[in-house]
Amino acid sequence: MPLSEFELIYRYFSALGRGEAVDLSVGDDCAILRPAAGERLATSVDTMVCGVHFGEDDFPEDIGFRAVSTAASDLAAMGAQPLAMTVALTLPDADELWLQTFSQGLAQAVSAYDLPLVGGDTTRGPLTISVQVLGTLPASQALLRSGASDGDALFVSGTLGDAAAALAVQRGEWRPGPEHAEYLLERLHRPRARLDLGAKLLGTASAAIDISDGLLADAGHLAAASGVRLQIESALVPLSPALAAHPDRDTALAWALTGGDDYELCYCLPPGVAVAGGTRIGRVTEGRGVDCDMDPGGRGFRHFDDARASGSQA
Repeated sequence: MPLSEFELIYRYFSALGRGEAVDLSVGDDCAILRPAAGERLATSVDTMVCGVHFGEDDFPEDIGFRAVSTAASDLAAMGAQPLAMTVALTLPDADELWLQTFSQGLAQAVSAYDLPLVGGDTTRGPLTISVQVLGTLPASQALLRSGASDGDALFVSGTLGDAAAALAVQRGEWRPGPEHAEYLLERLHRPRARLDLGAKLLGTASAAIDISDGLLADAGHLAAASGVRLQIESALVPLSPALAAHPDRDTALAWALTGGDDYELCYCLPPGVAVAGGTRIGRVTEGRGVDCDMDPGGRGFRHFDDARASGSQA
């Protein structure tokens, strides 16, 4: 006999809701959270759809971890500390093996990010996962997209283009060595939200955004919000050893500039300010938009474009 909605929640998700700021978790009409005095609440929601953001054959454990990471990346971009999350899960059927493995991925993310699961919903339909994250910020601080100024330096964390390269590997368009292929696929299926770096940037960086749709696309959002021009030097964009092993450097750089799903941070630092954990890739000037010395043939992923960029699953 198929499990009911409440049996699904109790069996696979009820043990993931413990946290210092959680007074009441899964099992009632609402969760009850207790932020510290003087803190503000930051919240964001991300949705992943089968066939667009992940494939039917992807491991459920990876899907669960990645769904949380992509949402938690928004907290990192704001400099927020994780508080709790909720998950809304739409399923074509109650496949218990899939749910068990998916919940293991969620449990790993709960542990990795100290982000307890305190509620959500399950319903029937095409496989879709929505994760809402909640975090805390000091009463007078937040990282925003809108603070960059002429003279600031432009940075990114980590390396870029790995997820787009992994998609090429999955599609058989590139066959790197086994070690490089394993690394790239891990970067696609198990991205890590840069919460520690976001916390260090809070009160220091002038502006920040996470890179989900590609560097050029997301840098464009930051430039528009700040009313500035960002100048990016392609030679400075950091590539992993795995991606740098690609025989065509222009292809590798195009993936780094336009490929989505990296979930690194792009941020601006005022003159004379240094924060460990990133690579300088350019500068902020007067003007509008994003200027790059290389034309990669696109700007990044957009959900409602007819032609989708390399950073999407579909």
